[in-house]
Amino acid sequence: MKKIALSLTAGLAVAVGGIVLFQAPPQQAVAAETGKSGLSFLKYTADGKIVRPEPSMYRKWVYVGTPLTPNDMNDGEASFPEFHAVYMDPVSFAAFEKTGEYPNGTVLIKELSAVGTKKASSGNGYFMGEFTGLEITVKDSVRYKDEPGNWAYYSFGHKYPLKAEAAANGVASCNACHDRNRSAKENLSKDWVFEQYYPVLSAARANLKK
Repeated sequence: MKKIALSLTAGLAVAVGGIVLFQAPPQQAVAAETGKSGLSFLKYTADGKIVRPEPSMYRKWVYVGTPLTPNDMNDGEASFPEFHAVYMDPVSFAAFEKTGEYPNGTVLIKELSAVGTKKASSGNGYFMGEFTGLEITVKDSVRYKDEPGNWAYYSFGHKYPLKAEAAANGVASCNACHDRNRSAKENLSKDWVFEQYYPVLSAARANLKK
């Protein structure tokens, strides 16, 4: 049987019944091979909103940490009472490991989870419950050229069902807070990331000094 090549971008060749098919590799592999930044994973609407990404995408990224500020340690009403599991796109993380800088195109995604229980077989504590929300932080010197540090922040909500699209938050609600409290205060980074709360990022920076 004559082999027919069906090209679906640069893919992986798979022979099925004498026909050569091309399977597109996972997005993470594509980014690693082409050197594309985290921006290649995002989709925008015509009016500049970000389309909510599928969990199957960012859960394959580099996990950097999970901050938690529970209600019962903040007078019963914390600003962010959920677990924040934070993922960083693999290409930007690889660049950060080499330079200690967050390159243009860095994307950080926070998947929020409620405090599900405070008791487990291991003892008392705070344990993750159901997913509750999703937020994205993006560094883009073109799209956000007028924002501090070229960062913008998006929230798809803190309660399911989440919004399908999200517009960038106002400067006062996110950028200003990151500017006041960013890791530069601890001489870790000159950028707008709370690096001091993410042990994977702190460890990567420590390795640069060895």
